[in-house]
Amino acid sequence: MVTENNHSQKVGIIGTGLVGSSFAYALMQRGIASELVLIDANADKAVGEMMDLNHGLSFTKPMKIMAGNYSDLVGSKVVVITAGTSQRPGETRLDLLARNAAIFRSIIPEVVKHNPGGIILIATNPVDILTYISLKESNLPPEKVIGSGTILDTARFRFLLGQYYEVDTRSVHSYIVGEHGDSEIPLWSMANIGGVRLQEFAPLKNKQYDQEEMNKLFISVRDAAYEIIKRKGASYYAIGLGLLSIVESILGNYRSVLSISTLMTGQYGVRDICLSLPSVVGENGVEEILTLPMNTEEQEGFRASANKLKATLDNLHS
Repeated sequence: MVTENNHSQKVGIIGTGLVGSSFAYALMQRGIASELVLIDANADKAVGEMMDLNHGLSFTKPMKIMAGNYSDLVGSKVVVITAGTSQRPGETRLDLLARNAAIFRSIIPEVVKHNPGGIILIATNPVDILTYISLKESNLPPEKVIGSGTILDTARFRFLLGQYYEVDTRSVHSYIVGEHGDSEIPLWSMANIGGVRLQEFAPLKNKQYDQEEMNKLFISVRDAAYEIIKRKGASYYAIGLGLLSIVESILGNYRSVLSISTLMTGQYGVRDICLSLPSVVGENGVEEILTLPMNTEEQEGFRASANKLKATLDNLHS
C-alpha cells in the first residue's frame, strides 16, 4: 500500500559532503520526509548545510531539518550513510576499501545503538563490500541493510541507450548487475525499449543492431565515474537522486524494483556477499530479490563479479 503523507517519516544522513548534501537537497525538494537529521565528523559542516537548507523551506513542503549527533537518529525510518573518503583520480572504488572500512566500523555500531529499528542505506564506495561489512557489524536482518549498488550504473545505462536510440530514458528498461565497479554486468539479453527488445527496436529507428557498438556504450557506462572525477573531481547529483528513489520507495512503501546491493543467499550460486540484482524495495527494506532469466554468459559474469568482491574482502581480512 502506498502512503503519500510525510508524517513520522524521519531520515538521517551521516556525511554531509557532496553526495550527502545533494541527497538532502533532493529529499527536501521532494517533500516526502517530516524530519531530516544531518551528522558529520565536521560538526560545523553539518550546521552550515542545515542552515542553507532551512533557508529554502519557504519554497518547499514543511519539514524539520537539524544538525545533530548519533543520539538524534532515534526514530529514523532510514539512515543514509555517505561518510568516508572520496575516490581520487585514477583510483578504483576497491582502492578505497581499507580506509573506508575502518570508518564504517566506527559508524555502524553507533547507528544501531541509537536506532535499532531503522533501515541503513549505504552509498560510500566500494559500496558492495561496505554494505557487507555494515551488515555484519550491525547484526540487523539482511533486508534492513541496503547498498545503493548499481542504481546509478543502471541509470547511466538507460540514459545512454535512450540517447543512442533517440527515446525518452524512462522508456528504456535495462539493468546493470553485480559489483558497482569494474566487474559489473550489463544484461543485454533483457534490455528493451517500451517492451521491444533492442534487436527488434533498432530497425524501427533505421538502425542496424550492432553488439560491438553496444559494448562500447557499456564501457562508457562502466567508466563514467572516472570520466566525471577527471573533469570535476566527484560525481554527486545523479547518485543523490538515486538515493532519493530508494528512500522514497521505503517511506512510501512503493515496492519499486531497483538495482540495489543486498546479501546474496544462493542466487545464481552466489552466497555470503553483497552485490546488485533488481530487488523490490518497500517499507521493510528489501522485500524480494528478483531472479532474472539471465543467459549463461551473464550468469558467469555475475559469479565472477561476486568472486572478485570476495577475494578483495579476504585480502582486507588477511
